[in-house]
Amino acid sequence: MSHKQRRRTLEERIPGGPDGRRMLWTALVDKTGNGLWAATGALYFTYVTGLTVAEVGILIAVSAGIGVAGSPVAGRLADRMSLNHLLIAMQLLRAAAGLCLLTTDQYVLLIAFSAAGSFGDRATSVLTKLYAARIAGPDRVRYQAVNRTVSNIGFAVGGLAAAAALGVGTTLAYQALVVGNGVASLTAALLIVRCGEAPVPAVRTTKDGGTTGPKEPAGGPWRDRTYLLYTATEALLLLDDAVFKVGLPLWIVHATDAPHGLAPLLMVLNNVMVVGLQIPLARHGATSRAARRLLRPLAAAFGVGAVALSLSTLGGAWGATIALTVAAVALTFAEMLHATASWELSVALAPEQAQGAYLGVHGLANSAQRSLGPLVMTATIAAGPLGWALFGAGLCTVCLAQSRLVRDRLPAPALSVPPTTVSHE
Repeated sequence: MSHKQRRRTLEERIPGGPDGRRMLWTALVDKTGNGLWAATGALYFTYVTGLTVAEVGILIAVSAGIGVAGSPVAGRLADRMSLNHLLIAMQLLRAAAGLCLLTTDQYVLLIAFSAAGSFGDRATSVLTKLYAARIAGPDRVRYQAVNRTVSNIGFAVGGLAAAAALGVGTTLAYQALVVGNGVASLTAALLIVRCGEAPVPAVRTTKDGGTTGPKEPAGGPWRDRTYLLYTATEALLLLDDAVFKVGLPLWIVHATDAPHGLAPLLMVLNNVMVVGLQIPLARHGATSRAARRLLRPLAAAFGVGAVALSLSTLGGAWGATIALTVAAVALTFAEMLHATASWELSVALAPEQAQGAYLGVHGLANSAQRSLGPLVMTATIAAGPLGWALFGAGLCTVCLAQSRLVRDRLPAPALSVPPTTVSHE
């Protein structure tokens, strides 16, 4: 097979056509910038602007709290105006907010700029998901899997670049990383300019003039009890993120005989598994009913991971290392299974004419997890091995409860998304 043939085959395997591929390049650039800032933010505020640890903590908490509004606000606007224009505006906001950090060491201004960047970040996340739902049609789950794989690669590249710069440790090195993050957002905005306008879902009508699928209640998603309950369960199922970022490192150090260096290695294992397996797994959740069926193996994966963590206090260093590795593998499978199910169900449960508003509300689940996750992890660790057993049992219960919750709400036939028409705005 020639190079051109291989390239054509690869392009055919990526949903969304040329615009979908352009948005994947945007994700790569964007997440590379995120990787630069994620490893730099707290240290920049400490060593360059001279904030205390307490001040940094308050800044991060306040900016994250304000940023929560980005999801519902952007989602609501996306149902009323050009999705591409919104995406460009949010990327420009992030670029400006990041670069403005270089202009001051005044605490109030640093909080304001950080909050603006956080708002843009949460908004961009929801808008990107909505773009994928519209551009990829029935293949949106596969497109999201490719997007997540590309995003992981970008984040890893950014993290490696940040690690190299932080090894230098100078003020100029920190500032260069901030500039790099801002330039990444600006470049992402320029790439989005080249993307076509996302298609708008066509509302399907029945013979009697009604519409199919979920109906939007008066008051939108905030009056939709089923969707709000679904979002609440999502916040709990997203706790695998807190396990890897907070739970595993603290548990390894304080409760097991495993070497402390195992923590970053398990993060690498997680990243490699997601890059290698997320796309193949996505085909098992390509329809709404298939996505719902994934909640049962998801419960099993959470259970295996929790049991392995409970057993990691036994058997010395080698036993702990083996148990922790099993836990990391199981919880990574849980992460990928949940991502696949969530991509499909969060859109399938939303009325076609209000997908933006509903996905904006769904975006609050991740924000809630970021706030509550560290508290849940510290409480779990404080309870010892029994804490992990209860944690796993709780998540298994949530999986089964979510399956029952969405059962009667899924549209039929259970295609990923309805046919779409292209907007000419």
